Amino acid sequence: MAAADDPPAPPAPPAPQAPPGPEGLPTPDGPPYLLGLRLSGRRVVTVGGGRVADRRVPALVRAGASVVVISPSVTAGLEGLAVAGQIRWVRRGYAPGDVEGAWLVQACTSDSQVNNAIAADCETAMVWCVRADDRAASAAWTPASGEAGDVHIAVLTGDPRRSAGIRDAVVSGLRDGMIGARRGRGARTPGYIAPSRRAAVPDDVPETTSILQDGDSDAGAEIGAAREAGTAGTPATENGPGTAIRGVALVGGGPGDPGLITVRGRQLLAEADVVVTDRLAPRSLLDELPPDVEIIDASKIPYGRAMAQDHINAALVAHALAGRFVVRLKGGDPFVFGRGAEEVLACLHAGVPVTIVPGVTSAIAVPGAAFVPVTHRGVAQEFHVVSAHVAPGGQRSTIDWAVLARSSGTIVLLMAVERLDAIAEALIRHGRVSSTPVAVIQDGTLPTQHTLTATLGTVADEATAAGIRPPAVVVVGEVVNIAAQIAELLPGRQRWIGRA
Repeated sequence: MAAADDPPAPPAPPAPQAPPGPEGLPTPDGPPYLLGLRLSGRRVVTVGGGRVADRRVPALVRAGASVVVISPSVTAGLEGLAVAGQIRWVRRGYAPGDVEGAWLVQACTSDSQVNNAIAADCETAMVWCVRADDRAASAAWTPASGEAGDVHIAVLTGDPRRSAGIRDAVVSGLRDGMIGARRGRGARTPGYIAPSRRAAVPDDVPETTSILQDGDSDAGAEIGAAREAGTAGTPATENGPGTAIRGVALVGGGPGDPGLITVRGRQLLAEADVVVTDRLAPRSLLDELPPDVEIIDASKIPYGRAMAQDHINAALVAHALAGRFVVRLKGGDPFVFGRGAEEVLACLHAGVPVTIVPGVTSAIAVPGAAFVPVTHRGVAQEFHVVSAHVAPGGQRSTIDWAVLARSSGTIVLLMAVERLDAIAEALIRHGRVSSTPVAVIQDGTLPTQHTLTATLGTVADEATAAGIRPPAVVVVGEVVNIAAQIAELLPGRQRWIGRA
């Protein structure tokens, strides 16, 4: 039975014989044909549940694929996706027939014989198969990919680290405007690369570099000017030209959508030697990292397994003291119920320098994505953000629910789904009227985002009936009615699964 860990790196065997051509003669092994797959709603099978699968599956989920992971065990991150219903986890080893009906298969086990069997079954079923352990024997390859707005970049060179370096240079240039990607009147000359960026773009960009933009089949001219850049240099880093970044950076990843991480956060993530990531961080960004970046899964699954905070602190300090640049990638903002200050103190006590990159907090961004303003002129001029991981009346609770209930401001509740009944009862008992409108926004800023609206008196029962699950943000207050007015003017823009 295949283990779920990373595959080993055995010496590459001779390239497999190419399939016969039309006349039964061998077909020469030509360059790869780059193609963008639209996987929304299509079955994708990943066999193996270790770190390789952990990096690749989130990107497949983001692409809308119907992902099935087959493995006796999986990482905490994959388990979190399964618990959230974003993937289906089949808890066993690979069996013949598992690839049937799949459009794409990823063989990510540590057993080469199992991967051989998967690849053979895919060949028979005429399904594309990506092998994580043997590039030469793989029918398809996963490129180093990235995004800059509506531009999708894929790079294949035969050297994963080199591919990632070229990808990063192009993505960085597009994001900071140094490579022209505009269309229409006033657009920058195609292929323009600003002089300040040319040293960061390799002078030997291979033929298998592709930039796909809005379905364009030949947009590779964007990097054509890189060949005129001269000798490639080392771009400036945090501590000066040619100097590697050291220490730990606490990076707020934002509310979920990978496009909502800050520019600074994304820049530091690209420089990381080690990434310690949370369950609610924008995990699809991990697939953009070079293959030698170590990813430590610090997911904390509600009522499930979790990495102890002391162990997280120890990992940050140990890797930083070993000379590696560590990015602590968190959901939301590191200092809003993110235990960021605890990690900063642990690092500073150990003599490790720390950089803080604030993130877009879900407490404001998720309601905003659902058109719920936390303040509104004439309705609410204050709002309260509450961590509801401890129910009202609990011994560890420090919240004065009576004060909150008497306030006329908006109440934003995080980690409240499992305690809605007790919270609603406490607020009503202390003076909030039961007809106060409430919005529950699940999977905020993600493609699966949807909103339930109810009242304080009905929200617990309605959320249970609707199957609401974490992560979700709860908003209590009259501002929810403003969102309803907005929704009436924007039909089809938002999924409302309940009405107040």
